Amino acid sequence: MRKIFVAALAFLALVGCKENKQKADATEQTAVESVTEGDLAYVNVDYVLAESEIFKTEGIALRDKTEKTQQKWAKKEQSLQNEIQQLAEKYQKGLITTRNAQEKEQELQKRAASMQTAAQKEGKELEEESIVFQNRMNDLLMRAVQEINADKKFKMIVQASALLDAEESLNISEQVLAKVNELYKAEKAKK
Repeated sequence: MRKIFVAALAFLALVGCKENKQKADATEQTAVESVTEGDLAYVNVDYVLAESEIFKTEGIALRDKTEKTQQKWAKKEQSLQNEIQQLAEKYQKGLITTRNAQEKEQELQKRAASMQTAAQKEGKELEEESIVFQNRMNDLLMRAVQEINADKKFKMIVQASALLDAEESLNISEQVLAKVNELYKAEKAKK
């Protein structure tokens, strides 16, 4: 009798699990059916920005300008360090007086301070140019996405860097890139 009771409980549990799975499958199927083909899309923003005409012209030029400026200031700093080292060597060898060494040291300190101020000023200017450039790129990107989705065919457009897995057919990066380039060309034509 006890065996029959245990078997009945096991059967009821099995039936209950099967019904719950069928309900879950039905709910999942309904959710899948309610998502239409155009509800969601994603954009690989890094790709769009790197391949855009604005980056290939202005972005690369800004990067090169920044690198040249950094190299220029590194050379000036190295030159100043060499002068300081030469002054110390001359003083240690007794080739200049203490007074001359102190005067030259003060002169080098003033040059270093002046150089540092100039480098900071130029660095701030480059940083500001970079921020303006980034803002322009982001503005072009956002306007492109808004124009592409003007008819509200997508309920959500997400950035690809946050995706773990996605259907390639949901990728609208090429459309966004084309629109960014179109907007950039129109912007340049106005100027």
